[in-house]
Amino acid sequence: MPSTSISKFDYDPNTRVLSVWFLASGKHYEFLDVPVEAFAAFQSAFAKGRYFNNHIRNNYAFRLAEGKAGSSSGD
Repeated sequence: MPSTSISKFDYDPNTRVLSVWFLASGKHYEFLDVPVEAFAAFQSAFAKGRYFNNHIRNNYAFRLAEGKAGSSSGD
């Protein structure tokens, strides 16, 4: 998953939480109530950052996830 802005991401279908780690800031955000279809499209998008900016960011509630580690489903 080469991306200039996203280092990794993960999705929990049970809670519908999409976790995204950003390269520049190193911060980890959780996007809430993301449908599995939106995650699948994000996962398969060629340009992850562009897809994120156009379809995830500003479309779902989010929170900063401090001090959480996680595995990447995006590798």
